[in-house]
Amino acid sequence: MNLTFSPEDEAFRAEVAQWLSDNLRGEFALLKGRGGPGDEDAFVEERKRWERRLGEGGWIGLGWPEEWGGRNLDLSRQVIFNEEYARAGGPGRAGHIGETLLAPTLLAFGTTAQKERFLPKIRRGEEFWCQGYSEPNAGSDLSNIKTRARLAGGRWSIEGQKIWTSLAHEADWCFVLARAVDGSRGREGLVYLLVPMDQPGVTVRPIVQITGTSEFNEVYFDGAETAAENVVGEIGAGWKVAMATLSYERGISTLGQQMLFRNELDRIMETARENGAVEDAGIRRRLAAAYAGLKIMRYNALRMLSHDHAGGLPREAYITKIFWATWHRDLGELAMEVMGPEAEVVGEDGFNLLQRLFLFSRSDTIYAGTNQIQRNIIAERALELPREPRGECHG
Repeated sequence: MNLTFSPEDEAFRAEVAQWLSDNLRGEFALLKGRGGPGDEDAFVEERKRWERRLGEGGWIGLGWPEEWGGRNLDLSRQVIFNEEYARAGGPGRAGHIGETLLAPTLLAFGTTAQKERFLPKIRRGEEFWCQGYSEPNAGSDLSNIKTRARLAGGRWSIEGQKIWTSLAHEADWCFVLARAVDGSRGREGLVYLLVPMDQPGVTVRPIVQITGTSEFNEVYFDGAETAAENVVGEIGAGWKVAMATLSYERGISTLGQQMLFRNELDRIMETARENGAVEDAGIRRRLAAAYAGLKIMRYNALRMLSHDHAGGLPREAYITKIFWATWHRDLGELAMEVMGPEAEVVGEDGFNLLQRLFLFSRSDTIYAGTNQIQRNIIAERALELPREPRGECHG
């Protein structure tokens, strides 16, 4: 694990910082610091235009092979871009799911035709994606999905419901995990489909959060269709592809996420100085602990990203999600304590950024695998302890 950057890397950092400074102004100035978790309904169309500006600048697909429009940049340069993007207050990425989840999945499992069709529009910031995994009875136990897909006449027909689908109301396409083999159970018989959202048979219902925003949605497929060639990987082997997609969630963007966390911590510390909360010894101790936790998070992420993934995920990768989710939830609670009585007052413009942080961070320990499930994963996969009994309980 290398914690330093070369002079060439630092020159690249300066290039990134300068480009962001030159472009996060004018029509995009109002986007600084907006559109992140809990704020994803902010300036949606403007952030889509920003995505196209990133594409024009060559800042989408930095690690992709050059033959598919990427820049084939190494890990250090990708880390630098994500860190500088967050440092500059770059807005929440409208194209995050397409670039960081679907694109690497297509590069690993997709056909040439699929890459030619989908990668250029992701790279240019012209098409946006959502993820159709979780269902009402298949969240933490994803293998319990009931959504079905049937192939007839060169078209797949899809029936079922997905839930907690981030940004489905803004997406052009959805990658959907469905059951394609009659009588199959668990991880067998699944298919990974690329499905257009703008068609009859697709209904999106936003789920309004306590913040008043609706990043998450229910999505109903009632005879929705997609072409036979829009299968990624083999029919019946969708679980393998889906798990690969999830592994990319633990990728480079985690470093950018941590810079956003640092921006939030800085805002909390500034508030503590302004209202005098910093004079409280307990608050100072918790601020210091939050800072230390963020440093640990960074070093663990760099260690994980430096690992050769050809042999599977390193053990430190298994603790990543539960660590940052718990840390961020605690940061939201700390923000409210620093604000004091004002934390309970909503202004004329609605919740402020720290209040949004607190409210949205309650979901961190649930989505992308609950803390309870993460503990099982650590025990069974990383520590190789006996698997939790999954049979029926007869009391």
